[in-house]
Amino acid sequence: MTQRPAPPVQHGVRRVPAYLLPGAGQPPVREDCQVVEEAMLTIDVEGVGWYTLMWTPTASLHEVLGFSGDHGVLAATDDPEVLSLTAGFLFTEGLIRSLKDVRRMEVCSNDSGIVRVQIAEPDSLNPRRRNVTMGSSCGVCGGREAVDSLVAGLAAVPDTARLRSAQFDELMAAMRKLQTVFTQTGGAHAAAVFDRNAQIIAVAEDLGRHNALDKVIGMCLLKDADLSGCGVLLSSRLSLEMITKAIRAGFEIIAAVSAPTSLAIEIAGRFGVTLGGFVRGGRVTIYSQPQRIVELGAATLP
Repeated sequence: MTQRPAPPVQHGVRRVPAYLLPGAGQPPVREDCQVVEEAMLTIDVEGVGWYTLMWTPTASLHEVLGFSGDHGVLAATDDPEVLSLTAGFLFTEGLIRSLKDVRRMEVCSNDSGIVRVQIAEPDSLNPRRRNVTMGSSCGVCGGREAVDSLVAGLAAVPDTARLRSAQFDELMAAMRKLQTVFTQTGGAHAAAVFDRNAQIIAVAEDLGRHNALDKVIGMCLLKDADLSGCGVLLSSRLSLEMITKAIRAGFEIIAAVSAPTSLAIEIAGRFGVTLGGFVRGGRVTIYSQPQRIVELGAATLP
């Protein structure tokens, strides 16, 4: 029996022993496999409730203290990932409208898996869920009432971005080069924000597609990035809740390697978002608001 050497392990990746069975007549191979790390993060919002997410920490947690409205980010790193996920989650859940609504975010000194948050006016909030544990693929639950609740308060996005069809594939290729956890494990999702010049300005990875999107939105919030005319790339399918998170951030174009759901298409069209799926091999399928694609010009969809 042979044994394969394992490449070095980075944050977000765990090494586990395994046996590879190559096929009939071939000997088994003992190898150390690399898998995506799954950890728990509890966001405890004072006066509102707690939210426990299953996530992938791809950067060190020990260099991050927190965030305060008076002093900004308190961290010894340029990428305080745990704060990005926390801020992005609070934003896409509708608990904050901007970082101005956050008095404090603090990573617990005794347990880096807990972030405590103080919001300026918690009594004014009417969260759609609280005190919940969400899996890595957690989405919206319920009937049409749940859909209406999810999109309540959203505004139509502007119509300023324009993209050539070939740029979808170029952007996906650029995102793939930045997916270091996926390269090692094959088990992580990614989300990347691109600007009106079709340049990627932020990228995040996580075992959960919702987390990856929350992280990259949170990165932009913490950096006070101008998101006008921007779009977002996703390595996953396009579900309703992913679309509503992106609309809340004001992204004009949403594109993914996989398929959209019918509700995702409906809501994207209602709020003026250009939705592209199956971005692979030089092709892309546009499901809503085609006017932002140069080759389609003034084309419309029913």
